[in-house]
Amino acid sequence: MNTPDLIALALFLVLWMGYSWITDRAKLFDRVSLTRAMSSQRAVWIRNAMHRDLRMIDTQIMAGLQNGTAFFASTSLLALGSCFALLGATEQVFAIFNDLPYFFHGSRAGFETKVGGLAIIFGYAFFKFGWSYRLFNYCTILLGAMPMSGDIHKDPAGADLAADKVIRMNILAAKHFNKGLRAIFLSIGYLGWFVSPFLFIATTIGIIIVLVRRQFYSEARLAVLERLD
Repeated sequence: MNTPDLIALALFLVLWMGYSWITDRAKLFDRVSLTRAMSSQRAVWIRNAMHRDLRMIDTQIMAGLQNGTAFFASTSLLALGSCFALLGATEQVFAIFNDLPYFFHGSRAGFETKVGGLAIIFGYAFFKFGWSYRLFNYCTILLGAMPMSGDIHKDPAGADLAADKVIRMNILAAKHFNKGLRAIFLSIGYLGWFVSPFLFIATTIGIIIVLVRRQFYSEARLAVLERLD
């Protein structure tokens, strides 16, 4: 890899880490992210569930969260397998690239390195989704362990502690899910590297702009968190 490739890769990693930090822990121009807004709503949900006698609707919501996580975990695993298949078809890919303009040409080692990096991204996403699925499973168990609404008055402190456990586990599961989803989104920008490091920079910045807008300037954020700014 040459200097532009290294600069593009470094920018990709810096923007990824910076976006993750701003979204999960900091603010952007005093704006709270949509992700953090939804964490507050998760706490409200569990607190409300604690006062319901029948919690079938809550278990259905939890099942929906698990199913969505499982879908993305399967997708990441398929994408990871495709990367290894692409490595096995390097000769055919290079034959296609050689017929394209010089702009698409590169070394075989460089191509394999880029595919390896893409495989790492999908592998990272798979492990995040897999762990998130496991945590949502634990969250379901903790939800079932919460005392019934009629028993809360017997031990209010214990009931609050049980609810806090569910909330913390649910937020943690969502945190890992968001990290996996973030990797999937940024992998789209990574694909620009197969054409040119300059396109890699452009696609990465473009993806980050879209994600920042959705987290801090979208209508979804206004619907959830506008009054808390």
